[in-house]
Amino acid sequence: MSTSTAPKTILVTGGSAGIGLAIAERLGRDGNRVVLAARNEERLAAAQALLRAQNIDVGIIGLDVRDNAAVSEAIDNLDTIDGVVNNAAGNFACPAEEMSLNGFRAVVEISLYGTFNASTALARRLIRESKSGAICNIITTYAWTGGPGVAHSAAAKAAMLAFGKSVAGEWGAHGIRVNSVAPGFVETENATDNILSAPGAAAAMLTKIPLGRFAQADEVAGSVSYLMGDEASYVTGAVLTIDGGRSLGQAMHAAQPRQSPVSR
Repeated sequence: MSTSTAPKTILVTGGSAGIGLAIAERLGRDGNRVVLAARNEERLAAAQALLRAQNIDVGIIGLDVRDNAAVSEAIDNLDTIDGVVNNAAGNFACPAEEMSLNGFRAVVEISLYGTFNASTALARRLIRESKSGAICNIITTYAWTGGPGVAHSAAAKAAMLAFGKSVAGEWGAHGIRVNSVAPGFVETENATDNILSAPGAAAAMLTKIPLGRFAQADEVAGSVSYLMGDEASYVTGAVLTIDGGRSLGQAMHAAQPRQSPVSR
């Protein structure tokens, strides 16, 4: 069932695969037109074919979100636009003391600068057209818990959170809502290959998740759909955490770890 009463045109950055593609698929199933933006045009074309096979109205743009001028041009050149999902991100594991400045900069520029570029370009156009709209930033729970081993990504996501709350206050008068979704570990193909492949990794992670299972990409997509839709018309500056309770504090007398995962 759709969470949006009026179809919209929504740009999804990093929308050619993983969580971004799941978000685009859900928004499209809700009756919206989606525009996917990413650097890899081959993957964009494959994503477009996948969505069109489901009768979803989808366009694609080859775009580097770090390029301010290119992002502004892309958004201004669309026939119409109502919102942006800032999902594009970069990440790699590295101890902070071993990280190069270029490595740190690359992740911050994709996540944070990309969010700034797309959000401000959208806001300028919507304000110019006297039109309301919505933005959803895809962050993560280590924006506030910290992320040892991914300090660059944690710094970028924390900044995205602060930026989103700041502009939610600035742009509310123009009818532009800005919210964030903060997933924990999401069981995508890439995450499974890179993180869960280590022996015992999945079992160890599950003991720390109260709901006893990992998130699926469509669960993140459903939350984004709500925040971008009309049913969330009075929600701005909010952060929706989707981590099965992983980021909750543990009391010193916490119960024994869960013995087996709960099936969905």
